[in-house]
Amino acid sequence: MDERPGMDDRLSTDGRLSMDETLSTTDIWEPHAPAAGALRPLYAEGLDLRVSGAATARAVGDGLVEVTADGDGDVRIEWRVPCVDATAFWTPEPRGTGWLPAAWSAPRRTGLAGGAPIAALVGTGDVAICAFAAERPDVLAGAGVVEETGEFRFWAQAAGRLTVRIDTSRRHYARCLAGLAAWWRTGREADIPDIPEAARRPAYSTWYAMHQDVSPKAVETQAALGKELGMDVVIVDDGWMTADRTRGYGHCGDWEPVSLPDTAAHVRRVHDLGVQYMLWFALPFIGKDSAAFERIGRSALADAGHMGAIVADPRYPEVREFLTGRLARAVEEWGMDGLKVDFVDWFARTDVPPVGPEADTESVDEGVELLLAGLRRRIAAVKPEAMIEHRQPYVSPGLWPYVTMIRATDCPLSPQENRQRTIDVRLAAGPVPVHADMLMWHPAEPPEQIACHLINVLFAVPQVSVDLAAQSPGQREALAFWLGVVREHIGTLQLGDLRPARPDLGYPMVTATGGGTVAVARYAALPVDVSGDDWHTLLVANADADPDVRLTGGGGTAAATVQDARGRIVRQGVVELGRDGVVPVPRGGLLTLRRP
Repeated sequence: MDERPGMDDRLSTDGRLSMDETLSTTDIWEPHAPAAGALRPLYAEGLDLRVSGAATARAVGDGLVEVTADGDGDVRIEWRVPCVDATAFWTPEPRGTGWLPAAWSAPRRTGLAGGAPIAALVGTGDVAICAFAAERPDVLAGAGVVEETGEFRFWAQAAGRLTVRIDTSRRHYARCLAGLAAWWRTGREADIPDIPEAARRPAYSTWYAMHQDVSPKAVETQAALGKELGMDVVIVDDGWMTADRTRGYGHCGDWEPVSLPDTAAHVRRVHDLGVQYMLWFALPFIGKDSAAFERIGRSALADAGHMGAIVADPRYPEVREFLTGRLARAVEEWGMDGLKVDFVDWFARTDVPPVGPEADTESVDEGVELLLAGLRRRIAAVKPEAMIEHRQPYVSPGLWPYVTMIRATDCPLSPQENRQRTIDVRLAAGPVPVHADMLMWHPAEPPEQIACHLINVLFAVPQVSVDLAAQSPGQREALAFWLGVVREHIGTLQLGDLRPARPDLGYPMVTATGGGTVAVARYAALPVDVSGDDWHTLLVANADADPDVRLTGGGGTAAATVQDARGRIVRQGVVELGRDGVVPVPRGGLLTLRRP
């Protein structure tokens, strides 16, 4: 605790803030946020804090402070830092990274079903000027530039008790975020399931390739072709539960396998290929054309009229029991290996109706947690390694006990967006594997660009969704080559120390290090640093049109192999490190350096 000279009368002997001390701060126009009320000063580790309620602060590391506020109603923790050399404001939400918001911008409301209470102000050199996370998932958080002073203000608010960690150590922002994610995990290890190996393996998805036009024959054909190319999982998306092919969600809720007759036998045939099977469910939706609507449609959290459905209210045990039973059948009766649980974010609402006497909680978040926990228990009892996929933006650490993978939200045929979303999610996903949105491309896409699609999601688990039978030999070669790279280097790409560069520019270069291997993905014409004595193998994946990869730093020699987008060797030799040499690597190609 940093008790500044002359401030002893403001702090109690145990570091608590005196309850009769108040201090006004510069008024900030906040048209989108609740009034802050009277805030009191609290000083710790050089931070100028303002808090409401009874508050304590303690140093928990170099440049790391933990602050707790406690009160009968909403409590708020607020602090400012000089906005000097700032380049980006980072959050894990889609399109959340880049520009610096104004302090009067609308705050973010996070909860179990949407968002994660973590953010960082990033500065020149990719240092974290300030990063923070809240211990609980349900937080209202604001951040932005104070126009009157040139400072950057953070605040977090919640009911009852709120603890935040604030990191001003000026380490690489990715390291700060990893530390905050590790804090979330502390003490909860026993609640978080072991991640099945299949959750980190490339997968085939039916969505973009088939949309709702699924059938056993089509799924089995693609599963067989995908297995040959390196995909160990097939994920069957929308369409299996209806003969309607006009999109919409009016038929959700009954979850009968209308388009997958003799389902258990079909699943066994896929298993015989050596492929695991996951099935899609739009968890909250009860379609107005379903029999389920007659049964539980009265328990609606909201009307999703434009979707042809209602959002079921998880605060009712009857609703949770019904939904759990419908989804668990896929594993219990049909022998599937996991569930793609979609649209959980539709439970994240502020305009909820009052509950009736049959409800057992007034909190939607609590209802959602009871629902997901019950579902996890049911399927894990039958298949302990069953997989469950969630999707951005429901990336809360509060969901870690109920999920084995998180997918970037939909961004079809947008490689840069897929890159940014997967990296954003990975930085705060802790132990949970992150999957790319499904990769798709035009039939005329050249192998080089297909390789670039895969390089853009190199640090995530790729999902592919094209008609594999229609791919040309060159397209198949590019797909097989890069899926092979992913499979061979999972330990580095997915589990290594991640260092994405320049979030303000959408991560034009990303590096991962682990197990004696360094992997660098180059999305712009940037030099690659090969210094350091801790690598035996260094990979450079080139997704830029400029083939001239300049190597900087280091010393000695390394054996170099250059492969094109299809995996064909185009160059081999020995390179001298430390001479700022250039190695030509074609677009979509791979440079591999190996030291003796």
